[in-house]
Amino acid sequence: VKPELRGHPARWTPASLPSVIPITPPPPDLFNPNLKREAWSLAPAVAEGGAERLIERRGSLYRLHIIEAPGDDETPCVVVPLDRLFEIRAAAALRLWCGLTGRSPGRDPAALPASRRERLVLALRALDGRLEKASYRDIAEALFGARRMPERGWKTYDLRDRTVRLARLGHAMMQGGYRRLLLYPFRGRT
Repeated sequence: VKPELRGHPARWTPASLPSVIPITPPPPDLFNPNLKREAWSLAPAVAEGGAERLIERRGSLYRLHIIEAPGDDETPCVVVPLDRLFEIRAAAALRLWCGLTGRSPGRDPAALPASRRERLVLALRALDGRLEKASYRDIAEALFGARRMPERGWKTYDLRDRTVRLARLGHAMMQGGYRRLLLYPFRGRT
């Protein structure tokens, strides 16, 4: 039985998520037996499904796509296309190498900061309100609290503009914009 994460098999592709690291055996002409790797493994997996594997090393998670599993005596190779996302893919591969060799991999550049996550949560809550036909004032009250609402002058109040922007962001995400999260913070490269 293959391990699963939160009841769902791991599913991602290198084409949609550039931080996925494609793994394959080395080409025969590239492998130098004198430079044999240190003893480390791509097992065990936290989750796997098909060619996808999620592993953890020193508290960091790495998403792998196994093109072809390297043999026990082979040093795995990483496939890094020379496309517009090369820098991201190479950084992901370097993080994996650091994690596998006991070095600090550093922070994951694709991890959403807490402030961004909070904004996305507010945007989805604002979207829920709009889909239920709530007014922007009612949504702002639910998001920010009734005591922050002015007695008058709502049309020119800054929370009104913020609420409208959050609802628009939530709507854009619902219309497919959520896919941009896969490229965070590198959205402009595709």
